[in-house]
Amino acid sequence: MFRASLRAFLETEAVPREEAWREQRFVEREFWHKAGELGALCPSIPVEYGGSGGDFTFEAVMVEELGYCGITSFQQNIHGTIVAHYIHQYGSDAQKAAWLPKLATGEWIAAIGMTEPGAGSDLKALRTSARREGDSYVVNGSKIFITNGMLADLLIVACKTDPARGAKGISLLVLETEGAQGFSRGRNLHKIGMHGSDTAELFFEDVRIPAANLLGAENDGFVQMMTQLPQERMGVAIGAQAMAEHAVELTQSYMREREAFGGRLLDLQVPRHMLVDCLRETRVSRAFVDDCITRHNNGELSAADASMAKLHTTEMLGRVMDICVQLHGGYGYMEEYRIARMYADARVQRIYAGASEIMKDIIARTL
Repeated sequence: MFRASLRAFLETEAVPREEAWREQRFVEREFWHKAGELGALCPSIPVEYGGSGGDFTFEAVMVEELGYCGITSFQQNIHGTIVAHYIHQYGSDAQKAAWLPKLATGEWIAAIGMTEPGAGSDLKALRTSARREGDSYVVNGSKIFITNGMLADLLIVACKTDPARGAKGISLLVLETEGAQGFSRGRNLHKIGMHGSDTAELFFEDVRIPAANLLGAENDGFVQMMTQLPQERMGVAIGAQAMAEHAVELTQSYMREREAFGGRLLDLQVPRHMLVDCLRETRVSRAFVDDCITRHNNGELSAADASMAKLHTTEMLGRVMDICVQLHGGYGYMEEYRIARMYADARVQRIYAGASEIMKDIIARTL
């Protein structure tokens, strides 16, 4: 029922807006509010905090349906699947009561600030600092490539509270951005794909964040991030899987209609064998992804297997998208065709939430 209502909502409210979102490079707040009314922003957050009260499979359905619609502008995955769960997992009762209902309705849009100009996949290298002064932390530094950063009302900021301790000196602070002195946003960064998803650079110059906004305990940030990253990586894996499946569907439909050499493109042996390779890859991958979803929902998925799901699906997506564009011929290179936009959108999947090379290293540690 959730999938059916969500699909109808996205087809009616999101698909017609996707081109405009790509041009303006952000999703307007009106749509966030509508998604909140549907219960789609925080589907696995408890009802007592404004969520829909589902489990992780509801998050999976949300990510899948966005992929099946070809929507990459609306980043609920960051907002609800990631940020809301940091707050629900590590926040105090007061923090959860103050912030989660606003995220569930779309009144506030959420982001998380991990990546810095000199610290991407290597989170231990982050340099943004936070020193305690009375009842506040004073934050200095910058973040880059922050999804939802241009509109974010609530931002989780990863900071060094004890630089001498390296990774063990990282804490997570929650910034309410409205009126925050010393906080500023730079450019809405121009990317080669995912044009409708706002991606910001953020700056902190003596920004005071109340000590009451510390998420969990001081210097526990790295452990918190490592604990939550498997869910983030599963979100990416599920999205990549759905995008690959949708690319195959689009290509199969195109090949049924495209005339070449006196017949349908689908009737030519080499092109249809190419499509079979894509179908095989997506079907086999789907079995592993579904198994990981089930295990994660039961609290049994290891960090290595979450990394493997992210690694496999995003690499598979790259191969499938390349073939699907090839099968579209020249039309596959035209932006008005969804397959071309998806091709550009797919490339970053192998980079964010931990690059493929990092995923391999995480898996290798278990050998």
